[in-house]
Amino acid sequence: MANISPLAPERFPALDPVAGVQLAAGASGERYAGRVDLLLVDLARGTTVAGVTTRSKTAAPPVLWTRAMLEDGRASALVVNAGNANAFTGPSGADCVSTTARAAAAALRRRARDIAIASTGVIGVRPNIERIADAIPGLAATLTDDAWEPAADAIRTTDTFAKGAGATAHIGGTPVVISGIAKGSGMIAPDMATMLAFVFTDANLPARVLDRLLRQAANRSFNSITVDGDTSTSDMALLFATGKAGNDAIEDWRDRRLGPFREALGAVCGDLARQIVRDGEGATKFVTIHVSGAASEGAARRIGLTVANSPLVKTAIAGSDANWGRIVAALGKTSERIDVDALAISMGGVRITDGEAVVDGYDETPVAAHLAGTEIEIGIDVGVGHGRATVWTCDLTHGYIDINADYRS
Repeated sequence: MANISPLAPERFPALDPVAGVQLAAGASGERYAGRVDLLLVDLARGTTVAGVTTRSKTAAPPVLWTRAMLEDGRASALVVNAGNANAFTGPSGADCVSTTARAAAAALRRRARDIAIASTGVIGVRPNIERIADAIPGLAATLTDDAWEPAADAIRTTDTFAKGAGATAHIGGTPVVISGIAKGSGMIAPDMATMLAFVFTDANLPARVLDRLLRQAANRSFNSITVDGDTSTSDMALLFATGKAGNDAIEDWRDRRLGPFREALGAVCGDLARQIVRDGEGATKFVTIHVSGAASEGAARRIGLTVANSPLVKTAIAGSDANWGRIVAALGKTSERIDVDALAISMGGVRITDGEAVVDGYDETPVAAHLAGTEIEIGIDVGVGHGRATVWTCDLTHGYIDINADYRS
């Protein structure tokens, strides 16, 4: 593994067990030597599931399989392999997915069609089906409810640290637990990017409610981050609910009793998403962009991502260059409405522009000092409405080139 990102959290968090969830991580040897690369999760009978997946036109067989599984809203297990994306691999790709599902079904005594499959890694390399399938029975024999960090380790590719987040909440007075893991480091942009996220709760919620809650949370987290503006073939975020908390059933996702759960789910997804950015390939600075005054929340998000994906903005931040003109230039590319006469840009809390000009008496010194740090704040008000959103990105350094130039070696 590469050196741990300088933006990484100090340690993996202590995640609470989720009733009805057991995990095991192990080594299949499919690509990596001497490290875990395979995750098996066993889920209680009756577990419901919702998910969002990549919109890539070249979506991989594991994504296609899991999309079909999501239609029933039920899940009994999850298998994830790292190192091989099983994408663009011809008929063997679908064979690998079905063989993996059957192996897990046999080991856990479940139906293959209720097992979610995910893969991440190199595109275009045929997976060794036997290595993955043969490793599953051994994992099934070691399932436990507290293997969160090994599970997060097992799904990494170029990630430099394992990513986890958790929270507790109440639904109608009943306590519920939420614990999740994720992977991602490069090829990160909205529509799931090159990321995987798996969130588990013991809440009793139907799949249609989970779906609305997850989509809302994903838009404000996984779809609000970018490392390099690129996306991939194999990516998804899944939310599983075992029902073991025993709360009263809730049929409407807008039910007020779901308020604390909705907030906690958003916090977990947001934490995981920001960890992905903090592990951005070659990143040395974590960048938060607050957009306000847009026509809608969606418009604000799209404006923010236009700036966050600008190589010129990102390289200026890498060099601690207070060149706010690059933000102005990036804003010019957006398809969303902006009022140039009302445009207000700030960096590190220092107001820079007033309409179409720099503010009188602007002093670049505190802005340059802010950019010399590792936590960068940019504010943009586009002056046309009340929509606001926050997006997160990182700087673009030569380290990104080094990592991706050597990815297959």
